[in-house]
Amino acid sequence: MRIPIKRLHADAVIPGHAYGDGDAGVDLASVEELTLREGERALVPTGIAVAIPPGYGGFVQPRSGLAARHGITLTNSPGLIDSNYRGEIQVILQNTGHTDFEINIGDRIAQLVIMPVEHADFEEVDELPASGRGAGGFGSSGK
Repeated sequence: MRIPIKRLHADAVIPGHAYGDGDAGVDLASVEELTLREGERALVPTGIAVAIPPGYGGFVQPRSGLAARHGITLTNSPGLIDSNYRGEIQVILQNTGHTDFEINIGDRIAQLVIMPVEHADFEEVDELPASGRGAGGFGSSGK
């Protein structure tokens, strides 16, 4: 699949698959230098915009190494890029670690996965079909 991409900033890194066809996602990089203090969050620009085809969505997710080593995650994980959005991809990073974290221009800060999505039409009904779970919510399985 080819995704049209536009560089919005001179320092923007065009994402690619680091290890080839087996990679599900591509890394997104920062175009700003900043210090993410302990407990702080920031909107970090990537300097790129994409045109995701209809029937697909872009899902911005944390990088596992940053999360494991530094406590850097995404506040709204996964962030969703709709197929009709043409603005800059920005990442809401949060420092859940115990030390400040330095972000430099070109640092990989998140990953983007392109996935098929269904367009749902909702139909109001008087009753929903029965299921084995019923209305049981979070924690209802007892596990």
